[in-house]
Amino acid sequence: MAEKKAAPQEALSYEQARDELVEVVRRLESGGTTLEESLALWERAELLARSCQTWLDGARERLDAAVGEDDGAER
Repeated sequence: MAEKKAAPQEALSYEQARDELVEVVRRLESGGTTLEESLALWERAELLARSCQTWLDGARERLDAAVGEDDGAER
């Protein structure tokens, strides 16, 4: 099976990182990989999960700021 070149997580949108993470998890769960391949997949999954969390944290901060601005305008 040909491996596609993994993009740096900084260059991925949330959706791209999430989709790749789903694929990595699917491959890990299906088995059939060597220990070395499994470790590489696990490491990639960790990076992708961190990237997704960063996106989600940023979205939460933006929402909190927007709600805070709305609260201030209503007073």
